[in-house]
Amino acid sequence: MTRAHYAADPAATRGRQYRAAGGETRGPRSEFQRDRDRIVHSIAFRRLRGKTQVFVAPDGDHYRVRLTHSIEVAQVGRVIARALGLDEDLTEALCLAHDIGHPPFGHAGEAALEDATRRHGGFDHNAQTLRMLHVLESPYCDHPGLNLTWDTLEGLAKHNGPVHQPSWALEEIDAAFPLDLASWPSAEAQVAAVADDIAYDNHDIDDGLRAGFLELDELLALDFVADQWRAVEKRFPHAEQERQLRELVRSQIGLMVNDVIETGRANLAGMGSVGDVRGAGRQCVGFSPGLAQEERSLKKFMYDRLYYHPEQLETAKRAHDVIARLYAAYDQDPRRMPGDWQRAMPDREPKRSRHIVDYIAGMTDRFAMQQVTQIYGARPEGLSNV
Repeated sequence: MTRAHYAADPAATRGRQYRAAGGETRGPRSEFQRDRDRIVHSIAFRRLRGKTQVFVAPDGDHYRVRLTHSIEVAQVGRVIARALGLDEDLTEALCLAHDIGHPPFGHAGEAALEDATRRHGGFDHNAQTLRMLHVLESPYCDHPGLNLTWDTLEGLAKHNGPVHQPSWALEEIDAAFPLDLASWPSAEAQVAAVADDIAYDNHDIDDGLRAGFLELDELLALDFVADQWRAVEKRFPHAEQERQLRELVRSQIGLMVNDVIETGRANLAGMGSVGDVRGAGRQCVGFSPGLAQEERSLKKFMYDRLYYHPEQLETAKRAHDVIARLYAAYDQDPRRMPGDWQRAMPDREPKRSRHIVDYIAGMTDRFAMQQVTQIYGARPEGLSNV
């Protein structure tokens, strides 16, 4: 498809912080394709297969984890980007990388790291994503980090909108390689944000129903869901309910994607460059006002019935304790960390605490449980809630 005038152009990127020795490109790839490939080949990306999406340490093989969620976000994002004439490679890179900064056990782990480091600047998983990719993941000989393009870093920093009060981690990166945090990002970044919403709104329903945390009758109290369900029953009256439920999820995703495409086309019409998108002063790619209201109702339902379900909260409390105990152990005796992390340990705050957090945030659920078992002599219990 022809690239739209308002799309990000890999030939016109603002570049990378570090110039590569020799300027080699390793094949006929655009700058954004190279970014996507660097993310896919990173250790941090592979670790997403062992990090919680909704259900902590799931025993079932069919539940989403951060990796499968990120792949699903990328699939939704590419569809929208293609329809709007945007750069699919930049969109995919942002979708695949958006959750890399999440620590073990999802939001429970994030809350534990925030509690442990509140005096030293706290913890934010979105800023940690940039820190992981731009500072910590360093496979190259001539520079730290993956040295992603400005456009990719900008999109990761503010795919949810302008950042007026950056955390310390984002502030450090912005000081070294300014990302224009106060403006809106490219349309590709906005696609990544709404694709994330579409994916987890619907796939968390799928997982919640599978695990028995959600009931269909409860979902049908939402007009938006009920309308889709009636249409599914009319089209497939003799299908098994499990198949009808899968069709419901697909139907909702399709409805949301089409709404975003239609809304995006209307908002982007007349824009002549990616600079116009950044300077628009508003979100250009997102839900229509009507669907946005329906989506907010769906989110509220999911928080009330799934994310804040008593069993979920109890499991989150146990997961929080695991991360808090790990932080306390490393803070008390850094020799419990691997040799390279020991040697790099700063001797003063706040860098000392932040170094410990960098180590913990990169862990998978399984590795965190192994470490707390090794340090304290007992394996944590109650960390599988399905």
